[in-house]
Amino acid sequence: MSPRTVTILGSTGSVGESTLDLLRLAGAEAEILALTAGRNVARLAEQARQWRPRLVVIEDESLLPELRALVADLNVGVAAGRQAIVEAAAMGADWVMSAIVGAAGLAPTLAAARTGSVIALANKESLICAGPALLAAARAAGGRVVPVDSEHSAIFQVLQPACRASVDRLILTASGGPFRGWSREEMAAATVEQAIAHPNWSMGRKISVDSAQMMNKGLEMVEAAYLFSMPPERIEVLIHPQSVVHSLVAYADGSTLAQLGAPDMRTPIACAWSWPERLAWPAPRLDLAEIKALTFERPDEERFPALRIAREALLAGRGAPAAMNAANEVGVGAFLDRAIGFLDIAALVAETLEAMSRSGGLTPDGDPDPLDWATQIDADARRTAAQVLSRFAGKG
Repeated sequence: MSPRTVTILGSTGSVGESTLDLLRLAGAEAEILALTAGRNVARLAEQARQWRPRLVVIEDESLLPELRALVADLNVGVAAGRQAIVEAAAMGADWVMSAIVGAAGLAPTLAAARTGSVIALANKESLICAGPALLAAARAAGGRVVPVDSEHSAIFQVLQPACRASVDRLILTASGGPFRGWSREEMAAATVEQAIAHPNWSMGRKISVDSAQMMNKGLEMVEAAYLFSMPPERIEVLIHPQSVVHSLVAYADGSTLAQLGAPDMRTPIACAWSWPERLAWPAPRLDLAEIKALTFERPDEERFPALRIAREALLAGRGAPAAMNAANEVGVGAFLDRAIGFLDIAALVAETLEAMSRSGGLTPDGDPDPLDWATQIDADARRTAAQVLSRFAGKG
């Protein structure tokens, strides 16, 4: 059997690195077609030297000469720019890891889906901005989307296809992040360093801030609604600080099934790689006797309003989830730049959605192309968020 061809979109980020590490540890038979990165040119060159892909792409075009110099002795194609990343995604790999952070991941993920690839989806924004269109494109091309987020991977594993009509609720678990026990007053003074210090998971800065404000769970509610065709009122969030139970599916007969595992991203990546089989690799084993206790609590939406904002955006539909995502990216970026305070992120998102709703900017004209529509909403929301941001600036 020939090796499985693989493309990794966002190979130098935490999920991309975990993917390559898993393939190495498992001794997987993989031929790397393309590796793409944003700005980490040195690490991309190191990966190219180890994995010998056909193509490496750096998003920042100013870094193209440096990348060429670093891999000049290798037989590997080199390209730069967002369009080059889209073209790399469309090379027709058997398996594509979509791990570009932010709305920038939508176009390449959609391009990969249209080739019939299996999409291992770690990019939330592809589903948030154009979930139904992405899933339809994958089905039409004969491919499929397999979620890599630990919560959706858990549901994917325990949601029995024959019993789909008997599902009562989907329950997403959340660690609660670093501010689980903090008051609003304490969070108002939170620093960037405190927000990115996740207690259980090793993640990038943006995703860590999303976790700290629980916007990651809000985004995951939207994803779950699209991935599993579930109405918003049947999707819940439960705080579970140990991050051992990754999500649960409650059935109409009173049974609740859960997927458990150590908090390691390589485990859901392994699931996405080998589904419906299981991949043998030296995975961290779960020792429940050592853990001793698993605890759960309901989230406080007064302290973490991002959950409420996300649920309202999901119920509103149309362009609201995509606008919410774009405004959140603007807010998180401003917080990481120390331009606004931690609590200002959710406030900025709420004000952006309210302004766009008043202006009618969340409703499409006619039946637009899903990528064009998502791109337009994203740009409009960023522009509106920037206007709102000027009123918050200076508080960080």
